[in-house]
Amino acid sequence: MDITVLNPPPSPGEVYSYFRRLPLPQLAARHQPPGNGLSNLPVIFYTDAPTTQTFTVDVRGFDVVIDARAVEFTWRTGDPARPTITTTDPGAPYPDHTITHDYRSGTYTASLTVTWAGDFSIDGGPSTAIPGTTTTDGPADTFSVLQARPVLVDPYR
Repeated sequence: MDITVLNPPPSPGEVYSYFRRLPLPQLAARHQPPGNGLSNLPVIFYTDAPTTQTFTVDVRGFDVVIDARAVEFTWRTGDPARPTITTTDPGAPYPDHTITHDYRSGTYTASLTVTWAGDFSIDGGPSTAIPGTTTTDGPADTFSVLQARPVLVDPYR
């Protein structure tokens, strides 16, 4: 007797509901230079956490493998002049940096929101796109931006 009619495989929508509840990583926004920045010089943003994750979940007795990947990075700069920078790039530290922001002097709190998409397979079957995305918010990173002022010094005194 075929019991598939009584327990059909999970639908994409059902898998999506599991996808939204997965413990996806909350990626931290890193910045360079470490510590304080200098006004009118770029602060480099990046994340060094993994941007892909694989999960196996049991959905009504079916083994569902979910491959999640970060597809969008929203860098919250903490600067009202340019509050967000949205990219498909996780950034990189110096010298390969790709995401920067120039600040005026002050104290800022930056963070990173990551949008995740994914694919799934049921019991080793073909891969199918999950019909939707989910987001995670990383921890806040507070730093100061200082203003350097030149001081003329008489070298002969």
